[in-house]
Formats: sequence, structure tokens, C-alpha cells
Amino acid sequence: MALPPFPSDVKTAPLVSLSLARLQAGDEAESAAFFACSKALGFFYLEMAGSDVGEAMVREADALNELQKQWMALPNETKEQYGLNMDKFFAYRHYVLPDGQRKEDYNVGGGVGVIRKDDVLGIVTPRLPAHQLILDAQPLFESYVRHCRVVIDLLLELLTHHLKLPAGTLAKLHRASERSGDHVRFNHSPPTEWDEESVRKGEHTDYGSLTILFNWLGGLQIRPPDSTEWVWVRPVPGSCIVNLGDAMVTFTAGILRSNIHRVAPAPPPQDTFDRYSLVYFTRPEDDVVMRRLKGGIIDAQETAPAAVSTPEMTAAEWWLKRGSGVLPGIFTAKGFETAPVTATAS
Repeated sequence: MALPPFPSDVKTAPLVSLSLARLQAGDEAESAAFFACSKALGFFYLEMAGSDVGEAMVREADALNELQKQWMALPNETKEQYGLNMDKFFAYRHYVLPDGQRKEDYNVGGGVGVIRKDDVLGIVTPRLPAHQLILDAQPLFESYVRHCRVVIDLLLELLTHHLKLPAGTLAKLHRASERSGDHVRFNHSPPTEWDEESVRKGEHTDYGSLTILFNWLGGLQIRPPDSTEWVWVRPVPGSCIVNLGDAMVTFTAGILRSNIHRVAPAPPPQDTFDRYSLVYFTRPEDDVVMRRLKGGIIDAQETAPAAVSTPEMTAAEWWLKRGSGVLPGIFTAKGFETAPVTATAS
């Protein structure tokens, strides 16, 4: 089904568009632009054209989007077999909206919602229980996860270079072969009326390291730094959206930015369509301690007190507490914001 175009009369976020092919080729200007936007906004488009890995990811994302539509179309009682009773995070979850419809996500570790990297790559055995739809798509998931990791590893090494840290510093904290909270998430939101309270409750920063998002309809909003205004992120065909998470703020004592964002009902004329998105979350290995790294330009800056004074815990403890609401709030170089500023989106 053809989707209507994103509207041209709403205010959009100033995301920089970077070329994966140029980054892979070692283009210094493209690499510098990547580091600049990682510090300033923490969000950017990654154009996939011209990269074998990138173009494969676009095809795989489209295929996974069709798969998640099949999954979300299953009877609710079937999906609920893979709910939070199975695992407290890697599970199917749903929320009843004011109009009675379901907003759903699935962190495929087993059932639906989140697909855990450790299950897909065979790092943890036996894997969490999964519906046959998910099991039959194992080759697709494995290929997509491996391609995402190629991109993630490239970005981590570029950040390491610009931070003037020893080669491999960030990569050694995010080895694909080790247990971590990496996962694929299916998201489904039915068309619904704008509800300011519900939208506001969804304001957050990602609590991992790097996030890769494919979406086909509008709905994602960010609040730029030093602003109270929410602006839309326009979906760009052939590109994914990448953003940095809390771990990168902690590791760099606030040099890198994890920006506040939220998901709202799509703007007209896209507001009458079901919204699906596909997310790959990268997190540090479970045993990595969340604390400031030493060396390079991290030591050259004045310490960000709140980022340093955040209680140290392992990455697994961090994302489980953040994901379950034990550590709520918006995490920045200043620490947790307990009362984020909100304003109506343009």
C-alpha cells in the first residue's frame, strides 16, 4: 500500500545526512561531520546508497517490516504467550490507548517485539521461546543483525578516533560475540487522536550506545538542545536514522549527546495509517561498568560533575533499570532531568 507523503508544512529537525559509503571509504570530511553531529544533536540520517552493507540493510528492513505486520496481525492471545510472563524485557508488550486500541512493541528475544542479538547469533542457548514466524525468519534476522553490527562497529571506531582514544577502545566494550542488551524491536502504533499526556509520557533518551531506526511514516519528534519546541523528524527513503544513547554520554563525560525524543501520532495526511518502525539497539556488553573513560579529549575537558557522579553499575543493570522504569527520566551531561520541559510540537 502506497503511503501518503510526509507533510511539507510542519517544522522538521535539522538532521545532517551522512553517507555510509563515504564513511566506509575513509572520507575525512564525512567523518568530521559525523563527530560534529554526535556532539551537537546526537541524531543524524545515514544514507545507504552506494554501500553494499547499507543497501542490503534497506532490503532487509523492508522484509522485516512485512514480517512485523504479520506478527502484529496475530490474535492478541497468541502474542500474549510471548509477553512479560516469559521475560521481563525481551517480550511482547502492549498499552491500551485512550480509544481502546493497542500500541504494541516486541523486543525480539523470543516472542515478538524484541529480537535479542544473543539469541539470533547463538550466544545464549537455549534461546527464549519464539513464535514460528520468528523462528522461520532466523536467516533474515541474523543477516540484518550482522549488517547492523558492521555499521555500529564502524561508527564506534570513528568516535574512538575523534575522541583520541587508543584504537578499539569503544569496540572492546561492544563486542558482538559477548552477551549484551542488543536487540531488534518491532513497534506498532494504530492511528489515534493526539493525546498530550500520552505523548509526554513517552519522552526519553535511549539508554544504550547507538540506535538504528527505520521508519516509513512520521511520528518521531526531537526537542533540540536549548529549546522547548518539539520538531518532527522526516522519514527519508533509503536512509536510516541513527542516534546516540546514554552510554555514550557516560563514557565521554558529556562530550557526546543523547538527545531527548518521543513518538507522537503521525501528522496529517499520514495520521490515518498504522505506523510501524524497526529499531536496532546497541548496548555495551552486560559486564561493562558504566563510567567515564580515561584518556584523549575526555581528560582534556572539564569534568561534567553529574555525568561522573551517576552511581556506577554494569551495563546490564543500567538498561534493565532504565527499561523497567527504576531509573526514569531524561539523561544528559547534567545527569537526570526529573521534570523535562515540554511544549506543543510545531
